[in-house]
Amino acid sequence: MAAVAVHSAALGEGRPTLPYAEAGRPGSTPLLLVHGYLDSWWTFEPLLRRMPPGLHAYAPTQRGHGDAGKPPDGYLPEDFADDLVAFMDGVGIERAVLVGGSSGGVQARIVAGRRPDRVAGLVLLGVPATLADKPRAAEFWEAVRELRDPVDPALAAALSEGLTETPMGRGFLQTVVDEMLKAPAHVWRETLRGLLETDLRATLSGILVPTLLVWGERDPILTREEQQTILDAIPDSRLVVYEGVGHLAYWETPDRVLRDLATFVTDRT
Repeated sequence: MAAVAVHSAALGEGRPTLPYAEAGRPGSTPLLLVHGYLDSWWTFEPLLRRMPPGLHAYAPTQRGHGDAGKPPDGYLPEDFADDLVAFMDGVGIERAVLVGGSSGGVQARIVAGRRPDRVAGLVLLGVPATLADKPRAAEFWEAVRELRDPVDPALAAALSEGLTETPMGRGFLQTVVDEMLKAPAHVWRETLRGLLETDLRATLSGILVPTLLVWGERDPILTREEQQTILDAIPDSRLVVYEGVGHLAYWETPDRVLRDLATFVTDRT
């Protein structure tokens, strides 16, 4: 198993300090792992502890989440995207393959579209084209629009369930819930508001870097047609379908995800 080191990065004046996990051997094109809504770097722990020597990954916890700084505002997808570029500057990454998990792929693709000079490739692991048409997202918004601290642990537990076809260990899922609960109510509310009110389809335009989509065919949230929407919008893109896998392939089949990432990185360098 790979050693996972946790550090912190100060992003500069007006931006929060972000903790980040690092694994793998420096020297190759780095991977920048971008987590989704309410997650932290921990969501990538199954990948990080299996990281092969040929890959070098950074997984920052984004503002408001986990143990990162929690400013009162700045939770639009573009705010998270700006933080990613500032993070790269702060830790000395010139170019990286951006790997977005779930809604983390939104800010990853914003960076890919706006700053292709900093992006060697883009990988979208179970990423939506939009959330505006998702009944599950609308229902969850009703639960968080008036949310106040402290957040009910049962709400976090409900959000983490049913995302994989193969059941995850209780200890792992409890840590995921514990990490979610580190985000205060205003982060739950404003981050989801940003995802719902931003035109996410517009963030697909202008992406010219090579792009790999990974989608589990048992995904309870995203459809195959939605992945086709992303393929149609990004010229140099291809889709890999994981049969029998749910929404979070990087939890359920981390070894396969790492093999596909290694092949993608090798093809880019």
